[in-house]
Amino acid sequence: QVQLVESGGGLVQAGGSLRLSCAASGRTFSSYAMAWFRQVPGKEREPVAAIDWSTSTYYSDSVKGRFTISTDNTKNTLYPQMNSLKPEDTAIYYCAKSRWSYYRGPSDGDFDSWGQGTQVTVSS
Repeated sequence: QVQLVESGGGLVQAGGSLRLSCAASGRTFSSYAMAWFRQVPGKEREPVAAIDWSTSTYYSDSVKGRFTISTDNTKNTLYPQMNSLKPEDTAIYYCAKSRWSYYRGPSDGDFDSWGQGTQVTVSS
């Protein structure tokens, strides 16, 4: 079982940048797809970005061109670099590990490990 711990959230002004981290312990995640999701209270969780074992990346339309997902397999850490942040990016951000090597979409059933979440707040 992989344990995931997010960090790096905080308050930033619109137009600013943040880099979140998701540290994995237990089995290495280098063979699996990993993803970031976000959730605003009262709304459904939505996928943000994903990366699979071949380092192919996927982004939601709302963050494409602004966010970059990457991994450091030597540190078992997943990152999103978030630039040009907007107030609508305000949410709790979660990282998740897929059961599969390839990213098959945002279905919750495909992800077997989740972090506890980190709050990102973007002020206007």
